Amino acid sequence: MHHAATMTYLRAALTSLPMMLMTFIILSRGKLTHDPRHLFALVTTFYFLNTLFFLMVKTGRTDRWRAILFTVFAVAFVISFISHYVEARGSMALSESEILECRTPFCHIVIPMTIIPLALTRTIIFPGTMTGVYAAIASMFIIWIGASLSLGRGFCAWGCFLGGWDDGFSRIMKRPIIKSIAKKWHYLSFAVLLAVALTSAAMLSPTYCEWLCPYKAVTEYVQVTSLTRLVQMIIFMTLFAGLVVILPLLAKRRIQCGLFCPFGAFQSFTNKISPFEVRVDKNLCVKCRKCITVCPTFSMSEESLDKGKARMTCIKCGKCIDNCPKGALSFHIKGTSLGDDRTGQRLLFLYPAFLFLSTMAGGNIQSAIVRIIGLFTTGSLLTH
Repeated sequence: MHHAATMTYLRAALTSLPMMLMTFIILSRGKLTHDPRHLFALVTTFYFLNTLFFLMVKTGRTDRWRAILFTVFAVAFVISFISHYVEARGSMALSESEILECRTPFCHIVIPMTIIPLALTRTIIFPGTMTGVYAAIASMFIIWIGASLSLGRGFCAWGCFLGGWDDGFSRIMKRPIIKSIAKKWHYLSFAVLLAVALTSAAMLSPTYCEWLCPYKAVTEYVQVTSLTRLVQMIIFMTLFAGLVVILPLLAKRRIQCGLFCPFGAFQSFTNKISPFEVRVDKNLCVKCRKCITVCPTFSMSEESLDKGKARMTCIKCGKCIDNCPKGALSFHIKGTSLGDDRTGQRLLFLYPAFLFLSTMAGGNIQSAIVRIIGLFTTGSLLTH
């Protein structure tokens, strides 16, 4: 027994070595800093990331460890983003002049609202800058295209710097108080996507960002200088409280991501081109419905079990796989047989997925650590 446990640790450690090398290069950007705060942040983040990846490999469980990193990433992003924004501009509020000067940070949620106007007018209908600045439009499009080709809607579980908020709140309660949500609501995000795409094209303005985005409560927002701006701010705060905090707490599901986010709905279509999917071995499945109960984005259903795969809205978080008592679900590479090596296929998915999450999260976690150290040493999250 002791020898078997030792071999398990050794295999997991050897499998994790390439990830350790790649994450070190990403976090250090090829060179070590001499600043003790930044060095501490680098070492802490490196060990944090690679401990979680090692545990993914050793335990065979994905979602439990992914969720820890994903939630920490979302919180670290807000700390880092707000501090950077206040440091650079003095406030989280965007002035009208900054909007006119196209100085608004670009967010991936805007992408579905820009596609149709871009095709019709050859214009990006967002008051941001294409290159050379923090949160530039071009860089986010490049990240999105790369993630979509490899992970599809896995972007929502392995890269979204905001999704960790509703993911984290959905895990606080031991049991859901809202135990079921009518199937008709499962398509609400597609209706929101259609509405914001059409209104954005008609008005040449990102309407979701202006009126419906709950994450304006924790990121930048337009300066409140009129009754209209005040109403918008009240809407943002209300939606954040309801969709990101309260409903995920009560339902133990990612309500904002699964039922309301237009980017999530849009990203579902990219699952068609991603090489990875979650499959169901119908020979092992006993229809216990555990996967349907735990899926955070309502991507498993009776129809899914009959078809042998998750719905196109699947975010590839691995929660259904971790909770299946019969091991009937698995990460799968399209075009291969279900009888192929599951461990190997899982690793082929985990490497790009975890590397993407590490790339997105690493810098933000390091920045948050440095700023928190500053809070305790100088009394401020700002670095200067």
